[in-house]
Amino acid sequence: MAASIRGVEYFYLTVKDRPGEAYKLLTDLAAAEVNLLAFNAIPTGPEHTQFVVFPQNGEPLTKAAEKAGLRLIGPERAFLIQGDDHLGAIAEIHRTLSDAHINVYASSGVTDGRGGYGYILYVKADQYRSAALVLGA
Repeated sequence: MAASIRGVEYFYLTVKDRPGEAYKLLTDLAAAEVNLLAFNAIPTGPEHTQFVVFPQNGEPLTKAAEKAGLRLIGPERAFLIQGDDHLGAIAEIHRTLSDAHINVYASSGVTDGRGGYGYILYVKADQYRSAALVLGA
């Protein structure tokens, strides 16, 4: 399979860094039938963590967050890239963007252990449309 590249929405929120915070959020979202494409937790200092959630559909997420009293920020846009893992797969994507003078703002990726990979790629909002065009998203 060649790489599949699509634009996705993400939302984020900051919580006190305590045991069980991710568990609580993820079980609340599962109970609300929010299907996540990706999830990330990033420390933002000694006492806080930022959760980044990539829902398949943003509406159920925002409803679940409102019900739980959570303050979501978003939606923002990123790219979800999935494909067959091979040496240089991610480098090829970065080269395409670099050749178009598009800066990658942040990214995160992982292999699936079965020959595939998933990659989240962020560009600045003013370059999103251009990035989508050159990536074929």
